[in-house]
Amino acid sequence: MHKFVYLSLGSNVGDRAANLRTALMRLEALGNVVAVSSFYETEPVELVAQPWFLNCAVKLGTEKMPRQLLAGVLDLEREMGRRRTQKKGPRNIDIDILLFGNSIVKARGLTIPHPALHERRFVLEPLVEIAPDMRHPVLKRTMRELRDALAPGQAVRKAEHQARIPD
Repeated sequence: MHKFVYLSLGSNVGDRAANLRTALMRLEALGNVVAVSSFYETEPVELVAQPWFLNCAVKLGTEKMPRQLLAGVLDLEREMGRRRTQKKGPRNIDIDILLFGNSIVKARGLTIPHPALHERRFVLEPLVEIAPDMRHPVLKRTMRELRDALAPGQAVRKAEHQARIPD
């Protein structure tokens, strides 16, 4: 069963752009990268005493089921050297599953749509670039509507680094 899923990628340690590009290439093992947003410089939220992030959104075509995709994403993060030593702390790569088609998944360790998707400008800004009219399956609003409803704050600006769809 082929599905289009949307992911959020972020990095704030090391060569952030190179980390995102490496993750984009490695995502090809989980499916077909169909679209990638621009890279965005984003202010950290929650744990603010850390370097700014570089983020992007990805549309991935996949045959994987939600748990299989999650396992693949976690493996990819580990292979790239991610160590979960501090909750919300600095990381060389972070990959979140935002949307899995129109599916709603509530299982131990996996909630789709991502439970904070509608609250995060650093997620919505890049997502709106590649999927402005995609509807949140629970809130029934488009990604553009969700972004436009956010309160001011959470600095997000398009970066000079450019994303590329892997060849």
